[in-house]
Amino acid sequence: MRKVWIASIVIASVITGTAAISASTIPFSGTRPYQLFVPSNYNPSTPEPLIIGLSGYNQTGSQFEKYLKLAPLAQTVGFLYLAPDGSKDSHGIRFWNGTPECCDFQSPRIDDDAYILKIINEVSARYSVDQNRIYIVGHSNGGFLANHIACKNADRIAAIVNFAGGSYTSTSACRPSNPISVLEIWGTNDETYLGNHILGRPIPGAVKIFYNWGSINHCSLSPTTQSQRDSLLSSSKKPDTTVMRFHECPASTAIDFWNIKGADHAPVLTDNFRRQIVQWLFTHPKVSTN
Repeated sequence: MRKVWIASIVIASVITGTAAISASTIPFSGTRPYQLFVPSNYNPSTPEPLIIGLSGYNQTGSQFEKYLKLAPLAQTVGFLYLAPDGSKDSHGIRFWNGTPECCDFQSPRIDDDAYILKIINEVSARYSVDQNRIYIVGHSNGGFLANHIACKNADRIAAIVNFAGGSYTSTSACRPSNPISVLEIWGTNDETYLGNHILGRPIPGAVKIFYNWGSINHCSLSPTTQSQRDSLLSSSKKPDTTVMRFHECPASTAIDFWNIKGADHAPVLTDNFRRQIVQWLFTHPKVSTN
């Protein structure tokens, strides 16, 4: 039921705080304004990767950044970064319209797919963006939208990270035009790990979404499993993650699954987690199918 899923994804809303605004934070105005973080070593003659962070249900972009903390990495590693806000519903709750299952529960529906593409186009018009390295990182409700964007806009997006977010009930709804790399991240203690229901629609769980992406991307359906060398959780002193990976994916793309033992829907993360997801993204640029 919808209440069961919302009860779990609303956990993200307790993460409060506002990301610090610096001289490198550039405002973009409009009906849905956002702010772009530009590293101090940005050089217009050198195209930079762009990462867009998508927050969970009832969470602002600044609260998401407070949780994920990608801006410091954008400065040290060197990439353009923003975490926009979802829309507010009639109750003042922020959401993303990811897939038909989640989480736009009113009418008319918001076209967040078009909004994210608009952001990419606007940023690309004002800054030097590497069009082969545009990435989405989504948590919970934001993960729904990340999966949707991967399905619908693989010609623009190189790779996504879906952290504890659901996807389409039916795999036939996802037909990307290009191969795309996908990293799924879930905690085994997440209430949505085994799947759920929203408004009567069954939402696939973590492992099912991983296998669905392997099939959608036409990889070999024989993934391998290995242990992550370092801990991704602040509460763990030893490796806590297993990595599943499909092989023989087209055009050197990757479909990976990080399975974090004991993690809930919004665990306390380490700096190692942040570094590893950015490293994973950067090793998977958009591929040519010509």
